[in-house]
Amino acid sequence: MEKYIAYYRVSTQKQGNSGLGIEAQKSAVSNFLNSDDELIDELTDIESGKKNNRPNLLKAIELCKRHEAILLIAKLDRLSRNATFIFTLKDSQVKFKCTDMPDANSVTIGIMAVLAQEERERTSQRTKDALAELKRQGKKLGTPQNLNLAAREKGLQKRQLNALENENNTKATALIMALHSQGKTFYKITQELNASGFKTRRNKEFQQKQVMVLFERFKIHQRRISPN
Repeated sequence: MEKYIAYYRVSTQKQGNSGLGIEAQKSAVSNFLNSDDELIDELTDIESGKKNNRPNLLKAIELCKRHEAILLIAKLDRLSRNATFIFTLKDSQVKFKCTDMPDANSVTIGIMAVLAQEERERTSQRTKDALAELKRQGKKLGTPQNLNLAAREKGLQKRQLNALENENNTKATALIMALHSQGKTFYKITQELNASGFKTRRNKEFQQKQVMVLFERFKIHQRRISPN
């Protein structure tokens, strides 16, 4: 028997009030638990995309320490691109399980934290570079209100797709690095990725060459941030 504290997260107050998103997460937790497991408490943070306040995550971590329970995260894929969440989880040193990534451990989320932070920095820099180039060309920078509805919708769909693809790569890279640290070959790692249901950016099974590319990209990033 295991003792658990479940943690959920929704992105808006409207979702929190309506239960949208929460029910799916609760269902994932329910399906994960064995009949003899004990769910001590459930906590939810309602967080906008621009804020990192997570009072109930901190409360959940404290409850886990008090009851010697495991922190059960319903959907790591909703949180894996948030560096603040990942670092908080990693530094808490509490045991945790993720219903959508059962093999995740302190190594994998540590890698996720690095990748999430890198992606935020790259996105910010790309935005700054694009605006600087437009300004250099003498173009007048408009506001979102100047965009027509179709253009805004197209931009939203593109951002959503990019986010999903990045989450796939982030989670896959984390598992690749963790399995490689255990001495597994790229062939075996590729097999485990596919057996666990991981998909490439094009929603296909991984090939060994793609696994090696993600591995090398992460090693290059490590060398860049730790030149010594």
